[in-house]
Amino acid sequence: MAHQTGIHATPELKDFFAKARNGSIRLIKVVIEDEQLVLGAYKELSRHWDKDYDSFVLPLLDEQQPCYILYRLDTQNAQGFEWLFISWSPDSSPVRLKMLYAATRATVKKEFGGGHIKDELFGTVKEDISLSGYQKHVSACSAPAPLTAAEQELQQIRINEDKVAQVKTEISVESKHQTLQGLAFPLQPDAQQAIQLLKQKKINYIQLKLDLERETIDLVHTNATELADLPKRIPQDSGRYHFFLYKHSHEGDYLESVVFIYSMPGYKCGIKERMLYSSCKSRLLDTVEQEFSLEIIKKIEIDDGAELTAEFLYDEVHPKQHAFKQAFAKPKGPVGKRGQKRLIKGPGENGEDS
Repeated sequence: MAHQTGIHATPELKDFFAKARNGSIRLIKVVIEDEQLVLGAYKELSRHWDKDYDSFVLPLLDEQQPCYILYRLDTQNAQGFEWLFISWSPDSSPVRLKMLYAATRATVKKEFGGGHIKDELFGTVKEDISLSGYQKHVSACSAPAPLTAAEQELQQIRINEDKVAQVKTEISVESKHQTLQGLAFPLQPDAQQAIQLLKQKKINYIQLKLDLERETIDLVHTNATELADLPKRIPQDSGRYHFFLYKHSHEGDYLESVVFIYSMPGYKCGIKERMLYSSCKSRLLDTVEQEFSLEIIKKIEIDDGAELTAEFLYDEVHPKQHAFKQAFAKPKGPVGKRGQKRLIKGPGENGEDS
């Protein structure tokens, strides 16, 4: 594609590239004029790269005209300062221009020097090209491209589970707790006290969170919570563990059952957070059930607090098993006939048994 258009940089632009690569130039705008790549504009260094970015880049974007922008970052490699290569192709520009600029993009990179270019950014609206748009691009590129977000999470969980399995074969019982700290985050003292109070039914709700930096499980609060309040306890932007004393009646009996709820709001949270919450969950439940002897009637996973309706919680704690059995009950056959066997005959075998 570098030679499809026959368009190359003017000698003046090549000289400017050489001067700018390791000089005091922050930004270079390149446009196509008279079938040549020419200098459209440039900016000198002012502040840190991210402070200059929006005020330098966005005013140079024409809503009708594509262009290329080379923006100098503050990092360096073996060849000098690293640059961001931006291809601007607005939706409202003529199709012919879009195709011309797309076909010449490789030429611009070659003329400037591909070894100096750290990253590339393409945009059709200013939001794509803005600093926040670039940061989103960097974040998206940090994960392996062939995997979806769900696949990345599953991969990370499996990697950690494999590490745990390997560690378990190499450690003694005495050193087990210390070695598994990465996945068995310790409960902080106030969280332990809250679990004791819940066991004694002095409180009816506990919310816990992971401190990802300190690798601990911390108490968020133990505010008294009615069933109708439960959906409002679920954060919409971070994971949480919840213990709820579910007071209800079932078949004429009054029950107080502890329910564990693991809430994770989909992919609003980062992969690391989702992976750690998922990995720590089992160890937390083992601790609560074995060391604190707290019986948990039901373990539930949700991604939205709106799911926690009274009907949903009741059906989770008391599944309607009788309806399941009824649906699969073996039907009675006609009296005096072997109609049952006709139900499992192959296709086309519709005749009666002889």
